[in-house]
Amino acid sequence: MKLLHAADFHLDSPLSGLSPEKSAQRRRELREIPARLAQLVREEGVDLVLLPGDLFDGGRVYPETVRALAQALEEMAVPVLIAPGNHDYFHAKSPYAASSWPDNVHIFTQPDLRGVELPTLDCVVHGCAFTAPHREDDPLLGFTAPDDGRLHLLCVHGEVGASGSYAPIDPKSLEKSGADYVALGHIHAAGDGKAGKTLWAYSGCPEGRGFDELGPKGVLIVSFHEPVRLAAASPDGPAAAPVAAEFVPICRRQYRVESVEVSAFTDSLPQGESPDLVRFLLTGESRCVPDLAALAAQAAPYFFHVELRDHTTLPRDLWARAGEDSLTGLFLREMRSRLDSGSENEREKLLLAARFGLAALEGGEDIRP
Repeated sequence: MKLLHAADFHLDSPLSGLSPEKSAQRRRELREIPARLAQLVREEGVDLVLLPGDLFDGGRVYPETVRALAQALEEMAVPVLIAPGNHDYFHAKSPYAASSWPDNVHIFTQPDLRGVELPTLDCVVHGCAFTAPHREDDPLLGFTAPDDGRLHLLCVHGEVGASGSYAPIDPKSLEKSGADYVALGHIHAAGDGKAGKTLWAYSGCPEGRGFDELGPKGVLIVSFHEPVRLAAASPDGPAAAPVAAEFVPICRRQYRVESVEVSAFTDSLPQGESPDLVRFLLTGESRCVPDLAALAAQAAPYFFHVELRDHTTLPRDLWARAGEDSLTGLFLREMRSRLDSGSENEREKLLLAARFGLAALEGGEDIRP
């Protein structure tokens, strides 16, 4: 059997860090995620789709977004199970309750785990829903899948850990669950782990929405093979059920952060246009404050979105003047002391203050009018 595991679409996110036009374009691209997944289901021969939550970014959703999602899920033509998360939690007026959904879609609506039997796939999917924006109990506590020869899968939105505000899942609960696979949502980076025989994974988000969600984003294609006896096991010993999870990138654009020497910024620009959103960190030595607006305008034609951060420092020969018996030397000694003892968050402001101070002093040591 093969399943598609995807989560955290955050459809209709405001995307306020972009211009209004580009925010609207990115929302349209996010709205295309379900249709791209439907195509992937057909291409990969997927038998089952698990969507563990945060498909919507909040309770206020455009009707066309709900229609696009419902249509894509119907086109998948396989069982689709949804476990609402903290952003799209289930309640009487949520899109999950207020809209008509295709017959192949099952939405979990209760906070406790409920099982959905899929006889044609010889498996059971256990899932639950957020019914409020926060949840501090472990949704897997006390659950153990029956040893009945069927595949037992979990579809849950939550965070792996002993405590938290978003359905904390204790690793011990994962191990005791005895599930063959746990499809998790909430964490926006793909990752997996194993607790006992149970493989658990986060698919991450299929599209990044900010510079805290870098690199390729996508979904997981999980394949289950026939149990195979371990060579070292006795004839009556337990069988191993191989599970393979493959990350499939599907994002239209990536968020990237790149460091570049300020003197080589122009040469670092690509030859052609990139679909990505890039933040450049300017490094190296610079006596003056780099003109970030001018550099951003120079780079803008090459990227969907570009922004710059000044991480340059004063040239070493200027810092060497800190030993002078002069007002400039006194100023540089004070600024160097503050930089050495200051936090990383203060560094940018302190370097800017050092530049402005030196600019004021360059007219001479006598600063009287």
